[in-house]
Amino acid sequence: MSLRGPDRPRLRRLSTRELTRSELAAIRALLERAFGSDEEERFTDADWDHSLGGVHFVLDVAGEIVAHASVVERDLHIGGRPVRTGYVEAVATEPERQGAGFGSLVMTDVTTWIKDRFELGGLGTGRQGFYLRLGWLTWIGPSSVRMGDNERPTSEDDGYIMVLPTPSSPPLDLTLPISCEWRPGDVW
Repeated sequence: MSLRGPDRPRLRRLSTRELTRSELAAIRALLERAFGSDEEERFTDADWDHSLGGVHFVLDVAGEIVAHASVVERDLHIGGRPVRTGYVEAVATEPERQGAGFGSLVMTDVTTWIKDRFELGGLGTGRQGFYLRLGWLTWIGPSSVRMGDNERPTSEDDGYIMVLPTPSSPPLDLTLPISCEWRPGDVW
């Protein structure tokens, strides 16, 4: 990407509270356009709630937000052991700008940021190829959600969960059970 001047991409890291109302509205609108209106794929209110409270990676070109991702802290358990995880949410690029490297630029920075701060990175996606080339791995063990003292299998999410090893990761066996805490909407 060799854009110069006002067309040069600007990548910012901001907490949710540092974003202005207009930036939050622009990010939400971008996510809704990028995910589309298909009932299974659309970006929901619960998805939006999941993306708040952490750090937002906002890429703009000429003052327009063209790509976004956020990282929130979650407590995943691997083989019963808690692992402090930077969980990636709300990854999207403006539809007419997809394929120009903006999503890769954002996720490269997200990946570096997670490696510096967490024991593990995590995310749920149906687009594994994009993340595999950035060092993410597909979890192959069974998944579940923790609800109080109980766990409920989330077999519908098996094969869609990805993790990013970091310098402080415990030894990872991708075949072990993995679990997340319950939350409204998609648990993963």
